[in-house]
Amino acid sequence: MKIKDKIILVTGGANGIGKALCERFVVEGAEKIIVTDIDLANANKVAKEINGIAIELDVSNESQVIEVVTQILHQFGRIDFVCSNAGIGGAEGSLEVSNEVWQKIYEVNVLSHVYLARAVFPSMIENGSGAFLITSSAAGLLTHPTAAPYVVSKHGAVALAESLAIEFGDKGIYVSCLCPQGVKTNLILGEDNPNNFLHQGAITAEECANAVVNALEKETFLILPHKEVAQFIVNKAENRDRWLHSLRKIRTAVLAARSK
Repeated sequence: MKIKDKIILVTGGANGIGKALCERFVVEGAEKIIVTDIDLANANKVAKEINGIAIELDVSNESQVIEVVTQILHQFGRIDFVCSNAGIGGAEGSLEVSNEVWQKIYEVNVLSHVYLARAVFPSMIENGSGAFLITSSAAGLLTHPTAAPYVVSKHGAVALAESLAIEFGDKGIYVSCLCPQGVKTNLILGEDNPNNFLHQGAITAEECANAVVNALEKETFLILPHKEVAQFIVNKAENRDRWLHSLRKIRTAVLAARSK
């Protein structure tokens, strides 16, 4: 799939990976990029830089998602490509985390993709083509040692992407799933950030966007900006007990480092 001449909707486009995707897509010749985010101020800045359109959107609110998709379809007549990229890191911990926090992370990191696909797929099917990218995480393929709500939601996002690819691939919709490891965004930056153990090997958001464009051209389902993640998946599948033991050691080391 080529980006050139495409009408593209990006959620979470105001910062981080979403911002980098918007900037890369305009270089690739997109016809128009719609930058959506709950952070409208920064969405406006990105849209101004790329001659795009900024729209405020809380992706966990299905009625807002429907309204935004309807607005874009009315204005442009089609949406060629959706980057369902918005997500949140959420709280550290597991069983002690409140139901409200678990629910919010699930709504943003899983249900938002459902809402967006539900809103946009009918028009793509009618047009006979379309593309839909879900941003998950390497944590959705592997795990995160200290943030259960986040990792559960990201596993759910991967499963949803697989399900959509199976169901809608024969209907002309190319579905892909982006699973980066450490990316230099607010999710891991800062010495006091609980995710700072991901600093080693972290890539820039621009490098992540480059990997996306390269994968889209090949219409690859699983997009791995960190190539080593592919081997980690194999290691996990080959010996789950050994893999769990290694993650326990990583968890112990991470928690010990934070206590210093």
